[in-house]
Order: sequence, then C-alpha cells, then structure tokens
Amino acid sequence: MGILNVTPDSFSDGGRYSSIDAAVDRARTLIAEGATIVDVGGESTRPGAEPVPIDEELRRVVPVVEAIAPLGVRISVDTRHAEVARAAVTAGATMINDVGASLWEVAADLGVAWLAMHMQGEPGTMQDDPRYVDVRTEVYDFLAARAASASAAGVAEVWVDAGFGFGKTLDHNLELVADIDQLVQAGDLGGFRVALGVSRKKSLGLMTARADGDSDGVVAPPSERLEVGVALATWAMLSGVQMIRAHDVRPHAEAARAVVAYRSNTAPVPAPAGR
Repeated sequence: MGILNVTPDSFSDGGRYSSIDAAVDRARTLIAEGATIVDVGGESTRPGAEPVPIDEELRRVVPVVEAIAPLGVRISVDTRHAEVARAAVTAGATMINDVGASLWEVAADLGVAWLAMHMQGEPGTMQDDPRYVDVRTEVYDFLAARAASASAAGVAEVWVDAGFGFGKTLDHNLELVADIDQLVQAGDLGGFRVALGVSRKKSLGLMTARADGDSDGVVAPPSERLEVGVALATWAMLSGVQMIRAHDVRPHAEAARAVVAYRSNTAPVPAPAGR
C-alpha cells in the first residue's frame, strides 16, 4: 500500500502532493515501484495534528481519487469520516483505511473493504502520555472485536492494523511488532487479515539514532529512517502480515519478493518490467 498524502502538513511529505497533477504523478511512481494499492489521505494524523473540516478534506481527497482511478490501481481512502469515505468510494476507492476504527457500517453499506487501525486517544494528544496495562492484549483484543463487528455487519474484506506510533511509546510499538504473529493467528481464526504501517515514524528515528550510537532523546530525521523501517516490515511479513503501508514502495516491494522467495525456497521473484 503506497501512501499518497494530499495534505499540507503530513509529518514527512506535507505539501508535496497537494495539487492534482503532483498527486497523479506520485501515484504513477508508487505503481511503478510496486504498489498494488494507493492510499489517499486528506487529513494529517501525525502527533499533535489538528482536525481538518470535512469540506476541506473532501476538497483535497475526492478530485485526486477521481484523477487516479483511470490508472487501474486499487484505491484506499485514509479517513476517519463517513462523509469522506462515501464520497471517495463514489469517486473510485474500494477500501476504507479507518484510523478511527469506527466506519465498518459504512464499509458494509458501500460493499467495500475496511481496514481498522488502533489509536489510543486523538491525534492531537495521543503521544502526550500513552499508557497500557498490557499493550499487546489491549490492542489485539480491540482489533479482533472491531473485526468481528465488521464481519457481522456484512463487510466481506476486513483488515486490521496495530497502529504503530498512534498513542504508543517506542517500547509499546516494538512489543506489538515483535508479537504480531499472534494477531495474524487471531485473524486466521476470526476471518481478518493484518496490515502494518511503520514507514518514517518517530520510533524508527529513535531506533536509528540509537543504532548510530547517539544519546537518548536524539531522533534521526524521516529521510534516515528507511533501513530500520524495511527491517521491521520484513519481520512483520515473515510473521504473516499481508500488507505493508509505506511511503517508499520500491524497497518494501523488494523485501516482499524476498519473503516470498524465502517461503518458497526459490530465487527472489523479479520485479515486473519497467519497475
């Protein structure tokens, strides 16, 4: 899943793809690099972000979805709002990437896929002081319950995402990724699949800085977080995660092909022509 933020304030690429032409060009690049889904988002949910009015989110998202629909790629809309989800599906999206994990009835009504992500609190305050008694149990049980509600409502394709960086400390994030095979196993029993998005997030900056020998509190910038992000994504894929959400698609697609090769004990699958 290639990330296409059409926002002025996303944490690593805000403003770069806010025009329709720039967004279409970026979608073409994501597809060429191996994305099978393009995830269009019009509201930044970075830590400290302020809510975006519905009308503004619609203005950002719908024309872009309409413009990239002819490219033939599957489109997901990254939103917390039913109005935006409905408009994006009308424009060509077939998946709702739901940061608020509350729109399963909308997905059922529209007959599209639904991805529920866990977030403790709201974007504006979620990283102020995140606390859990048992982060793994609390997050995984929450997602399994939401997935069950979605299936009961009639959603045929249900995904869940543990919400790396959304109301979680570095230790919380690492515990969730380390044991993500348990969420995959729950999904095998519960009829849902598991996605993960760690791309460019602050915890990767902390890990990168520590690996480089920097002191506590130093955070490597988003441009230096790729390697550790691919490493975590590869671990997740080996643990059974079936979808990776990423800004930098090419290295993640290459990692995915390596995982497929490892599982089949063959040489890595070559990239499609032109990629």
